[in-house]
Amino acid sequence: MKHNQTTDFFYQLFTLIAAVIIVHAVYVAVIRPNAEAILEQQRIQQQAGENYEVQRSFFIVIKDFEQEACFVLALWVMGIIGLKARIALSERRLLNRSLLEVAAGAAILPEDTRQYIRPLQALAEDEREYLLPRALQAALQRFGSTADVQDVSSAIREVCETESDRLDSELSMIRYVIWAIPSIGFIGTVRGIGEALGQAHRAVEGDIVGVTVSLGVAFNSTFIALIISIFIMFLMHQLQLMQERLVLDTQHYCDVNLLRHLQIR
Repeated sequence: MKHNQTTDFFYQLFTLIAAVIIVHAVYVAVIRPNAEAILEQQRIQQQAGENYEVQRSFFIVIKDFEQEACFVLALWVMGIIGLKARIALSERRLLNRSLLEVAAGAAILPEDTRQYIRPLQALAEDEREYLLPRALQAALQRFGSTADVQDVSSAIREVCETESDRLDSELSMIRYVIWAIPSIGFIGTVRGIGEALGQAHRAVEGDIVGVTVSLGVAFNSTFIALIISIFIMFLMHQLQLMQERLVLDTQHYCDVNLLRHLQIR
């Protein structure tokens, strides 16, 4: 498990660095140049005294640093969710395999547990860390030492509950990001309103471009942050549902493929 934690840490660090590089490159190369071109065109039209309608451009809506930070966090947390979803799917594939190779109607006695543990120990290193092999091995070891079916059921339940708690605790970073993204949007709102108030005298003189741009920062940052937060929250709940089903299906697998075969002389 320590190896997995170290691997997860470096994966998250690499994903964060990659998200920063990708999003910033897109902003520098595409988004901000287009936004500046649109704003410059509006300034020219205003200075010429032309009547024009201010259009809500996508580039202007997402051009500011707060929106960039939100997209970085969103891309980062999507990478984390993708990794956890891939692991959950890999664990689910084990549920379709016959790990114990118990014949229909066959009985497993306490002295037989070692021979059924060997196939579990022969699994690949990554697969041995999955929930199903750990639950089966704990159950077989408990049955071999106590010869009590009720203790076996308790062992399976303990392993599954511990795994459920671990999976839930590992979602804490995703929950933090879901909280942080709207907070960054509100920072943009405060910054934009402050800039707009600082340019109020220019609006009185007839130059309203600066005020409208600052107010755009205020509202666009929160708008984008809330949309991203809702999307990430949906992905997190789908991941949580997938993990909860995995734990429940693992318990069911153990009940059907192990518990009903256990017998005591």
